[in-house]
Amino acid sequence: MLFNSYEFIFVFLPLTIAGYLLLGRSSRNWALGWLILASVIFYAYWRPFNLLIIGPSLLVNYLFGRALLKMAGDEAQAKRRTITLALGVIFNICVLGYFKYANFAVNVANDVSGSNFVLENIILPLGISFITFQKIAFLVDVAGGRVKEFSKRDFLLFVMFFPQLIAGPIVHYREMMPQFQAVEPRFNSERFALAISLFIFGLFKKVVLADGIAEHVSPVYAFAAAGNDPTFVQSWLAAIGYTLQIYFDFSGYSDMACGAALFFGVRLPTNFNSPLRSTNMIDFWLRWHITLTRFLTAYLYNPIALTLTRRRMAKKRAGLKARKSALPAFIKVLAFPTIATMLTSGIWHGAGYTFIIWGALHGLYLVSNHAWRQYGPKLATGKSPSLPSRVTGFVITFFAVVLSMVFFRAPNVETAGAILTGMAGLNGVSLPTEIAHMLKAPDMPAMMTLAGEVTKGGFLLSMIWLAGLFGVAVFIPNTLEVLSRYEPTLLGPKTAPKILGVGPAIYWSPTLPWAIFVAALGAVCMMRLTGASEFLYWQF
Repeated sequence: MLFNSYEFIFVFLPLTIAGYLLLGRSSRNWALGWLILASVIFYAYWRPFNLLIIGPSLLVNYLFGRALLKMAGDEAQAKRRTITLALGVIFNICVLGYFKYANFAVNVANDVSGSNFVLENIILPLGISFITFQKIAFLVDVAGGRVKEFSKRDFLLFVMFFPQLIAGPIVHYREMMPQFQAVEPRFNSERFALAISLFIFGLFKKVVLADGIAEHVSPVYAFAAAGNDPTFVQSWLAAIGYTLQIYFDFSGYSDMACGAALFFGVRLPTNFNSPLRSTNMIDFWLRWHITLTRFLTAYLYNPIALTLTRRRMAKKRAGLKARKSALPAFIKVLAFPTIATMLTSGIWHGAGYTFIIWGALHGLYLVSNHAWRQYGPKLATGKSPSLPSRVTGFVITFFAVVLSMVFFRAPNVETAGAILTGMAGLNGVSLPTEIAHMLKAPDMPAMMTLAGEVTKGGFLLSMIWLAGLFGVAVFIPNTLEVLSRYEPTLLGPKTAPKILGVGPAIYWSPTLPWAIFVAALGAVCMMRLTGASEFLYWQF
């Protein structure tokens, strides 16, 4: 069941809220139990068989957690605790690896050896990547003593809470359970108004903005995947269009998740903060899929970097410095962990060569950014970057992201290559039909031939969509800025970077004009629910 469906909006969510509030009058425990039951139904709705897969995994992780809890803080059992944690992590990785990567591993073996092994297609359980990362974080936190106690109900509620179940944000036990333990299952008008506003804003991003531009992007990728050569204009339209599509798709879905959680008095962590305004790649990853960056940094990058730093120190070698580090230290302590982390991010997103390339590209982007900070010109202390440098950084960052998203979207490397070839102008620089008809003249260069159109509505409509979405993503206050005075999420920054250093301050307040505005957005969304919709992140 997806958030952008009539079943969720008009049946599941109202019934879940009603049951939660009614049972909450008698007991918080009953209300939370109802929330667990509703979450199980939510997960099983699409394919009930998923429960037969996720159920045993939850049981095993619960048992690992109980075993680690008994050993937490006991130094005499430190080695045993480490082994138990390692086994728990390996178990989760193996489950994820089988369902998500077994077919890909067979394909790689066939490509390398020239064999023709066949493995029956494995159905990917809903949201398995997000669930796996949360269970790993839970086990690590229990082993580290950051989780002092938990019950079966607490564990199920933490893992299965439906707003963040299939597409995040990736949450920690220690930031969620105190909220469940303190929440009052009562109707709160201001909280409900905030939840409705946040959910509808997210729904609008998804079904109007993301799905709207998809109609102009998907045909170009399908055109290239069929073996055709997209033109220069078509390729750039598809590349930039998909970058905006996935931004509004995932950002919108994250807003809907946070809004849905607010109905139950729970705040989820911020997952997006206008990342397309970023002026460098480091800042981009601090603002794009924030909870994934947080997880990979805490549980992968930091352990690798710390281990390598300790090894260098044991050998009396220089470590990483704030400026002008020795090149070997930079490569081993920063570059290697960064690329390893981003490769993991790519593989986590999908089983395919394109995701590996996407992860490698972002690893190289980040290493280049860190290298510039290490060895590039030093900015005067306390001096803010000039407007030209901010604009230059924004342009470089934006187009670097656009380039990488070609691999993220393309079904295979060949399709990505066709799009990139078109972006380089190697498939010809031909004019779109609408423009060529207006400009056609006897002396028009031969290369400016009429381009076959593959996007819905033609070139001009596609450009209007691109310009509009770009303006919204870069220059309009984001959802969390608009709602910032009510703190709708955990750890939510109140402002996002402004490319020009200025930006309007718009804040939501529960007034009649805002109610009419939100209702109008909701009405538009309801009309769009019947259209074609492609949710990008459920499969991850």
